[in-house]
Parts: sequence; structure tokens; C-alpha cells
Amino acid sequence: MNAYDFDKTIYYGDSTRDFYFFCLKRHLNLILYLPYQAFWAVPFALKIIKKTLFKERFYVFFRGVKDIDREVEKFWEVHEKYLKNWYLAQKKESDIIISASPEFLLRPVCEKLGVRVLASRVDRFTGKYDGENCYGQEKVKRFNAEVKGDIDEFYSDSYSDSPLAALAQKAYIVKGDTILPW
Repeated sequence: MNAYDFDKTIYYGDSTRDFYFFCLKRHLNLILYLPYQAFWAVPFALKIIKKTLFKERFYVFFRGVKDIDREVEKFWEVHEKYLKNWYLAQKKESDIIISASPEFLLRPVCEKLGVRVLASRVDRFTGKYDGENCYGQEKVKRFNAEVKGDIDEFYSDSYSDSPLAALAQKAYIVKGDTILPW
């Protein structure tokens, strides 16, 4: 099986950030959460709190989206075009996407692609995490706990995925549409 990071690897941009701005444009009331989000950005920037806690606080905006499942559906209607062509050309049913983005956000597009997804388990109504942010070493833990098999090829845009790249027979770093050996 081949494994892929999602954001900036097979998708142009950051899907969570794109989803936030997509929702913000459609639901102006979400601007009311901005002071709270900004407040929590400070201790995160100062490395006082972990990324998981910061993201959980940032995701408070989910509470202001009345039908979040419908918003995710509408989001992918607009943003599916940002999947990279090189990935679509080589995609296989045995692929697995492993991402720090919320699983509920990636699940619809991954189902449409016919591939499996492991991502951060985040409650789509409250923004609360079930476990850790699926990032760095946590991706290895999730992969080992939930997947049977080896990784033939691994693709990511970030060296933070080095722990997962080390499990693969071959690993590649993705910069835009350029794919280079790890």
C-alpha cells in the first residue's frame, strides 16, 4: 500500500484552513469566535500549550455552523478541484491518507476517491479531540494500531512526517507538483 499526507501533499493548500474561511464567508456570525481563537493563539505561539489543545480551541467555530455535515459536503463540491493531478493519476484503492486534519472533514473526499483515511478524531459539533492530533509520531501510532500491512511508498510535503517515512520502503517529499526522494 502507498500512504500519503493530505494537505499540501495531494491537496493544494490546507483543507482545515480552507474550510474555516469557506464557513466564515457563508456564516458571518463565526467572526464572533475570533477573539477566543486569537486568545488561544498566543500561548500556542509561545509554546505554552500543545498543538492539539490550540486546535481544539480554534475549532470552537464548529459550534456556530448549524449543519456542519452539509457545509463539509458543499466545501468539497467547491474544493475537490484542488486535488493534485499527479495523485489522481497514480491513485490506487489500497492507498491510505494519513493527516492531521479532522477526519470528518476528509472522510467525504476520501470516500469519493475510494481510499482509506486516518486523521485527527475531532468532534464535528464541539471541536473536541478524541486522542491526540494525528501529527508526527502520532501518525505512526495510528497507522500501527489501525492498519495491517506495510507501506510501499510514502508521500508528504513535510519532514515532520519523518517517523512515518521511516516505515516506508520508499519515501518522497512533495513540493508543489515536484516529487523528490526523501
